[in-house]
Amino acid sequence: MAGQSNPASMPTSGVKPNAHRGTIKYANGTILNIDRHDGAQVVMRIECPPLATHARAGSFVHLQCDDELAMRRPMSVMRASPRDGWFDMLFKVHGHGTARLANRQVGDVVSVLGPIGRPFRAKDYRPRPLLIGGGVGIPPMIFLAESMRSLRPQVEPLVLMGSEVPFPFRARPSQIMLPGLPADTIAAMPLLDDWGIASRLASTQGYAGCFDGLVTELARQIVENSPERGDFEIFACGPTPMLRAVQSLALALGIPAQLSLEEFMACAVGGCAGCTVRVNTPAGPAMKRVCVDGPVFEAEQIVFPG
Repeated sequence: MAGQSNPASMPTSGVKPNAHRGTIKYANGTILNIDRHDGAQVVMRIECPPLATHARAGSFVHLQCDDELAMRRPMSVMRASPRDGWFDMLFKVHGHGTARLANRQVGDVVSVLGPIGRPFRAKDYRPRPLLIGGGVGIPPMIFLAESMRSLRPQVEPLVLMGSEVPFPFRARPSQIMLPGLPADTIAAMPLLDDWGIASRLASTQGYAGCFDGLVTELARQIVENSPERGDFEIFACGPTPMLRAVQSLALALGIPAQLSLEEFMACAVGGCAGCTVRVNTPAGPAMKRVCVDGPVFEAEQIVFPG
């Protein structure tokens, strides 16, 4: 795709041969379902077999929100079914493009580029994965939890989700008990609970059953109260302030962590270098592109601004 200055201007009939880098595909997708939630949040399911087949937890798609808008928007993949050929994404309406996308209808065809990016490392991690998602950083954690359970059934990931707007699902009391937490921190995501994966929610908005505070504060409490601190490994996605806090937590407690960064993107395939971040490498500091060198980096590598 590096030779294409404007992917949105390509013809939109089917998969285009040679219009990809590695596993990146250029294809049409059909909207199968749209769930709209409070807080201007939308969960959308798109049928697109080339994307569903290659998507991994942490990868994202670059999607054309409307035929009249040339610039695409990056969206994290929340779930993918290679067998049925669909993927889910969660997004929040915060501008003209996402507003147009939220108004699309079931059956509409959308142009999709992806999956893009370096996903989370799906093997050789510690036995107690702690998955932390904030806001629209929640989707990769759901994908990762499902992937972990399918790849290593003996592993028991714990998913922590934080939000300052209503969660994009109807929370319910978890059937999975966790020691070391306040008795009233019991709200969970039903989908994860049904899979047998523990989850807990955090917010400062006073939502019933949620931990009253930041999701990183909840994570710190869980790790510090555990006698098996060395078994934890953190995986996180969310706004930069949250990721900075996760990085500080991981470094302070000596826990490895993988962070999926959020950055504004233009091309999303490494051509424009508009999404670069500073990271430490064995050869010294370097600028890396979040879209194709990331979005997932080891926490100890990242140099956050300031």
